[in-house]
Amino acid sequence: MKRILLCLACLGFVSSAQAIEVLSSIKPIQLITQEITQNSAKSQALVGSAMSPHDYALRPSDLKKIRSADLVIWYGNDLEAFMAATVEGQQNVLTISEIPQLERRAFAEEHAHAHEGHDHGTHDPHVWLGPKQVAVIATAIAHKLSAMDPDNAVHYQQNLDQFLVQLHKTVLDIDSRLSPLKANGYYVFHDAYGYFEESFGLNHLGAFTVSPERKPGARSLIQIKTRLAKGDVKCVFSEPQYQPAIIETVTRGSAVNRGELDALASRIEVKPGAYFDFLNQLSRQFETCLK
Repeated sequence: MKRILLCLACLGFVSSAQAIEVLSSIKPIQLITQEITQNSAKSQALVGSAMSPHDYALRPSDLKKIRSADLVIWYGNDLEAFMAATVEGQQNVLTISEIPQLERRAFAEEHAHAHEGHDHGTHDPHVWLGPKQVAVIATAIAHKLSAMDPDNAVHYQQNLDQFLVQLHKTVLDIDSRLSPLKANGYYVFHDAYGYFEESFGLNHLGAFTVSPERKPGARSLIQIKTRLAKGDVKCVFSEPQYQPAIIETVTRGSAVNRGELDALASRIEVKPGAYFDFLNQLSRQFETCLK
């Protein structure tokens, strides 16, 4: 038996140290995590690419993944309420919304009122769209992994350093491309892009709905249609996870451009550098429609 195990080890089938497994709640968080874990730990996402955390329900296979992971990374109850009961009390959890240095964007008062009857918190959970926030998140992930897996602490720190350098370069490039378009106004399907918009000074005029599980009200649709008739709105964005029928109805007869924003990176291939592919894809979606 020893001879067989030695042979398998030579072929790479048996490792002296099992790589730790990291489970991120959603794909955008996984894209950040995998930049820190590459060559040292395993990374996967719980919620599928085409699914939204706003209305997701755990399956038995999901529970198994959560319980078997060495580290679970999620935003928190305000975004992934479906996970709250399962991770409560677990020590192997990194809750992004509780990172002390993380600057979160407070929702406007009207946003909070629109969520009456729904527990979505007072702050925007879409922190993976803000470069400044992502730098803090990546640093927290690297520190957590280093504490859990000290044998690979040097690798996690090296990965973090490379990530932060590339993040800075990517932000500069995006800003140069979007800077001439900052005055052009637009509407989004739901209020998810605030961190990105504030980072690059974009002219967000409003959203069809504050959250995708809440249908836009008739008054909001009339107000948007009236604004489109003025001719000063450059673009209206839909999202791949939701039917664009409402947007088609509102924009019919106007000359406004139509685009699509994908806040969940559903069409981004998971590979090294994918988070930067995601940021660049989002910036191109804005750039194309706002020109």
